[in-house]
Amino acid sequence: MGEKTGTYPGAAGSAVEADRPSHVRNVVLVGHSGSGKTTLVEALALATGAVNRAGRVEDGSALSDYDEIEHRQQRSVQLSLVPVGWAGIKINLLDAPGYADFVGELRAGLRAADAALFVVSAAEGTEGITGATRMVWEECAAVGMPRAIVITHLEAARADFDEMTEACRTAFGADSPESILPLYLPLHGPASPDGHHSVAGLIGLLSQRVFDYSSGERAETAPGPDQLPLIEEARNRLIEGIIAESEDETLMDRYLGGEEIDVKTLVEDLERAVARGSFHPVLAAAPAPEGARQGLGTVEILELVTGGFPTPLERAAPTVTTPDGRARAPLACDPAGPLAAEVIKTSSDPYVGRISLVRVFSGTLRPDETVHVSGHGLADRGHEDHDVDERVGALSSPFGKQQRQLGQAVAGDIACVAKLTHAETGDTLSAKGDPLLMEPWQMPDPLLPVAIQAHSKADEDKLSQGLARLVAEDPTMRLEQNQHTHQVVLWCLGEAHRDVALERLRTRYGVRVDTVPHKVSLRETFGAKAGGRGRHVKQSGGHGQYAICEIEVEPLPGGSGIEFVDKVVGGAVPRQFIPSVEKGVRAQAARGIAAGYPLVDIRVTLLDGKAHSVDSSDAAFQTAGALALREAAADTRIHLLEPVAELEVLVSDDYVGAVMSDLSGRRGRVVGTEQSGSGRTLVRAEVPEIEIGRYAVDLRSLSHGTGRFTRRYARHEPMPPQLAERITELDGTEA
Repeated sequence: MGEKTGTYPGAAGSAVEADRPSHVRNVVLVGHSGSGKTTLVEALALATGAVNRAGRVEDGSALSDYDEIEHRQQRSVQLSLVPVGWAGIKINLLDAPGYADFVGELRAGLRAADAALFVVSAAEGTEGITGATRMVWEECAAVGMPRAIVITHLEAARADFDEMTEACRTAFGADSPESILPLYLPLHGPASPDGHHSVAGLIGLLSQRVFDYSSGERAETAPGPDQLPLIEEARNRLIEGIIAESEDETLMDRYLGGEEIDVKTLVEDLERAVARGSFHPVLAAAPAPEGARQGLGTVEILELVTGGFPTPLERAAPTVTTPDGRARAPLACDPAGPLAAEVIKTSSDPYVGRISLVRVFSGTLRPDETVHVSGHGLADRGHEDHDVDERVGALSSPFGKQQRQLGQAVAGDIACVAKLTHAETGDTLSAKGDPLLMEPWQMPDPLLPVAIQAHSKADEDKLSQGLARLVAEDPTMRLEQNQHTHQVVLWCLGEAHRDVALERLRTRYGVRVDTVPHKVSLRETFGAKAGGRGRHVKQSGGHGQYAICEIEVEPLPGGSGIEFVDKVVGGAVPRQFIPSVEKGVRAQAARGIAAGYPLVDIRVTLLDGKAHSVDSSDAAFQTAGALALREAAADTRIHLLEPVAELEVLVSDDYVGAVMSDLSGRRGRVVGTEQSGSGRTLVRAEVPEIEIGRYAVDLRSLSHGTGRFTRRYARHEPMPPQLAERITELDGTEA
């Protein structure tokens, strides 16, 4: 690029602060777990002088020492922000988790960023480009987000930069492979005793200069006569790729005519193509040697970010309305415009309290001012909508465990806001007198149910508040209080997501819980018509109880509920007690009659009965109605009904057969398939819910991370007799 150097002006340990949108770059790092994103962020921080050569900030803590759970999990589980400065530009590096269970954090990072660095590990070869990473690339392409690729772990044995570049072109450049090309080629050092050639530097294809990192400090030299022929083919290919994306339509003719295009023009066209999202350069990175300040490729990445990635001024802001749904004019990234900011992450600090990570899209956010908090439309996940005024606490910029104070956050910048007690992830912050609501970003649906119960009475007292705080931090989690099974259910994205949630409950909020088997909402119904007589007669001195009723019960189609029909003639059951019989029948139906599940889809007809002028009562006829229903049930077969879900599974064509076979093994019925874009198939099926409790985990394994699915309740239908008997026996044992 432009070979710029230098760090952002400011005292060591102070917050990097931008005074205008053009001085900000927001970049999210994307890649699977283990690709080297966090290591790359630390290397970039070292190269900018934000940390010392030991990778420590001025208080001695490590840059990545901000979450104990991540240390125990040995992987990133949340989105983290590391702001650094380079050449007068503030760069907000958003390190997104690579594990699929934390895709919600990744989506938040994509929302806050204006460009993405896709990090691919050369140590894993072509297998390092996972299906999940390809899907994120396609998501970015759909919204036109600029992207570049960084190949890491070039120091690993058998790492091959050329092979990985071609793999990236195949995986990401199906439509335009010539838009994915390297800007530099690795310069290999002497071979080690085992024959491995370490990477000592880079050769710039446009500048035709050598950047030597072997000393731990980047040194620029002229190439040797034996080096230029090595880059000629790659350089010509890069130039042709840049010219193909140039807005200057005469450039290609001039190039084909033999004219030598000057490097300055090529760099300018390259930067414009990168900012538009039409060209995706490939760069290389390797960690700095022990005690060195600059790791391989760090300066080149910083130059690309500051010179090629767009400023917030070049990216459209999300659509806004008023909280009551009235349209508003599109937002401009103007520090003097109306305030519009969005909470992209919520966390809790044991000393500070709730901290909101906020991206400012318009206006300027200042400490100690009152803002309006507008809700996010996720009430179905246990997140209440908000429409309140709150006072902003201190503004800060995170750096490891530190929070460095900020005087303001201008449009385009990202900052932490303390003490917003109502704001949750996805909420909009706007001016008190001009409330706005941003269109929410797409949240993945949590599809793994985890039933929990308090470990002790002390935990039970704190459970409700702890769960409320937990789901406030994580919009990809849904809290359900199931009224049918009487279970508290956390819906998560996967097992790792579940483990982190339960550990946060324990460590942050002091609530211990136990997981229990998740129950689906089973039902009962009659298999055939049957009659029953309920007789409740008691004489024990004083006021007695007397009620007799005769009923007929017949099954109805699914979804009919319970119908009650009165066919009593001659006043055998006095009119005032007929509702009592119905109440008793419905109460018994709610309790169940075979396995304790609610009875549904029946018609109960009251045919006859007897009453006593003194001893009959409302309570007596309720009891008689319940007894009659139980007697009718004893004379016929009771079917156990299970909920059936409609599944839509989107999967790569390579795994369609395996997915359909797996669904059949779950007693599923495939009802149709259709092509859904290039190389993908949508499979529609109906599957009993009891069979898909772990489908979120199993599909990921089955499809190598490329499968997605949605589910919705379809209906209840009879369970196979053998399975129904087993469940009935199990419930009887538990009782």
